[in-house]
Amino acid sequence: MSRFESVVLGGGAAGLSAALTLGRGRREVLMVDNGRQSNLAATTVGGLPGHEGGTPAEYYATARAELTAFPTVELRDGEIAAARRAEDGFTVVLADGPEVHARTLILAPGVDYDYPRLPGLEDRWGNAVFHCPFCHGWEVRDRPLAVLAAGEVGVHGALNLRGWSDRITLLTNGDDSLTDDHRKILADGGVTLDERPVAKVTGTGPQLQAVHFADGGEIPAEGLLVKSILRQRSTLARDLGATVLEPDEHLSVEAIQVDRMGATGMPGLFAAGDAATSVPPSLSSALASGYLVGAAAVVGLNTGR
Repeated sequence: MSRFESVVLGGGAAGLSAALTLGRGRREVLMVDNGRQSNLAATTVGGLPGHEGGTPAEYYATARAELTAFPTVELRDGEIAAARRAEDGFTVVLADGPEVHARTLILAPGVDYDYPRLPGLEDRWGNAVFHCPFCHGWEVRDRPLAVLAAGEVGVHGALNLRGWSDRITLLTNGDDSLTDDHRKILADGGVTLDERPVAKVTGTGPQLQAVHFADGGEIPAEGLLVKSILRQRSTLARDLGATVLEPDEHLSVEAIQVDRMGATGMPGLFAAGDAATSVPPSLSSALASGYLVGAAAVVGLNTGR
């Protein structure tokens, strides 16, 4: 059985950052990546200094190439099928058969976005249709924009999106939970409210042009902010006994509970990135999370704690 001081699940921003930190700490690390990063659908990375406007695929390729400079870092394409507690660490079962031993295990699997599967929406996800205005708002600035969400979340999202455009429509998709106070706040803020059920969105290629309603009507929209729930992509955190928080009206992430250094409270088990966040997900925040987790793992290995 191959032995490593750390195994990292996931080669997104958090996993790459953790692996780099471990490599620079001269620790033997295996990073296992299935290449399913959630932002690969996006045409650009927004808000990452040094890579502004570049593609996610280009960023990941560059970061992986940089890791090859460190002799203690090994990269494997594939999946981790299972993991279990073992003496002095974990036994990690790779999907292609072999088992490896790890003294520490870092979970950075990323998340899946759970959003309404309306016709035309998925084809534009990560571009004209998006979850985060800080990642995609700049690209659709000063255009007619819409927000697909209900209740307080929808009101907050619509008001916030005014920073990128003065033509905002809140779409509640038939939900009737808005209060009179909500309606007044929207009206005072210059936000148009449309409560009709949404049927589909249309446009040319990845671009968005219109939102269509079940009654046959439509409105122009060149960007659509959609309320999404971030779901765990891997079961390993639960399998190993870590706490996974359920999404609520305040936290839209099914998040692995960690402390500020990414420790789960289970000896040797860390989590990083979008799967373990209570802040708006972004590539930048995932990088920071991965660095902290990698540093914590290095310190623990160095000190035997």
